[in-house]
Amino acid sequence: MKITAAVATAAGADFAMQSVDLDDPRPDEILVRIAAVGVCHTDLVAREGAMPFTLPAVLGHEGAGLVEAVGSAVTKVAKGDRVAITFRSCGQCGRCQSGDPAYCYSMPMLNYMGMRPDGSKAIHQGETAVSSNFFGQSSFATYALAYERNVLKLPDDIPFELAAPLGCGVQTGAGGVILALAAKAGSSILITGGGAVGLSAVMGAAIQGCSPIIVVEPHAARRALALELGATHAIDPTADKDLAAAVRAIAPLGVDFAFDTTGRPEILTGTMACLAPKGVFGIVGIPPAGTAMPGDLGSVLTFGQTVRGIIEGDSDPDDFIPQLIAHWRAGRLPLEKLVKTYPFAEINSAIAAQHHGDCVKVVLTLEGQGG
Repeated sequence: MKITAAVATAAGADFAMQSVDLDDPRPDEILVRIAAVGVCHTDLVAREGAMPFTLPAVLGHEGAGLVEAVGSAVTKVAKGDRVAITFRSCGQCGRCQSGDPAYCYSMPMLNYMGMRPDGSKAIHQGETAVSSNFFGQSSFATYALAYERNVLKLPDDIPFELAAPLGCGVQTGAGGVILALAAKAGSSILITGGGAVGLSAVMGAAIQGCSPIIVVEPHAARRALALELGATHAIDPTADKDLAAAVRAIAPLGVDFAFDTTGRPEILTGTMACLAPKGVFGIVGIPPAGTAMPGDLGSVLTFGQTVRGIIEGDSDPDDFIPQLIAHWRAGRLPLEKLVKTYPFAEINSAIAAQHHGDCVKVVLTLEGQGG
């Protein structure tokens, strides 16, 4: 079928709105008419060529919308269901069976390769195959193909534009604190970066009852929002150059947990000096290729500290996204304070606005748009 997609045509180039052909759903596939899709930093990293697929490509991995059709093997959802789309997992490997689908042994193949596992691509432009199936969806488009493992039904009360970011950014930030770090009430936490993932981590820390909750963010508006969402302290790194000194002025013994969303090597290194004995440092920010592990191994050994990567907040989406929706419904996860919507056609100006700090979380809306 003919659809409209925001196509990544070349590294560093703006997305181009183009007409492409999307395959009909195979027996295990679900055709979703996209109503809203979040823009995540991972989409922009992929556009720059940091993923193992070729351009042109259709990206997007925080989709939400209505099921248009299902393949013959699909039983989880039906035509007309409201759904959110998240990362894909196999459901069969040991990690999936243990409730850790974010660490599925097939995670790279199913999410990052730009094709189905059999090597086929679901999107074409004439004779040109377009890299697709990004996170099992490629939802920067009017329609996307998804799978039972990466869709879940939405209740009627949550708008698509608020549900869409749950698929990656919000579950990564909130889940990183609630699930991966499992921060307890009264524990201290440092969150570096006040974008959508960092502020979701702030909300997760507030839900957990952490104190103090310290955020490091250069944009004044985002620091103010962090405080509104539950942070107890907000540090401006352009004014406080010595991160460890600024943090230890608040938590003299160091913080129990740190959570980095920046991926910046100097921030990673500085954060290590903020950890308390037995402190745990969770990293979700994407660092430059070849970045060394932060900190000094002798200090890590001496103080019994842990450094760990976190994918998708350690979330099992079928379990955790409904929990996030319950937090939103109860007022503990005010997603509307993060999200700013833009028409799908304005994807490039929306990304520029987010980059400049004019908004926190861009969600593109496609209601009423045809193929």
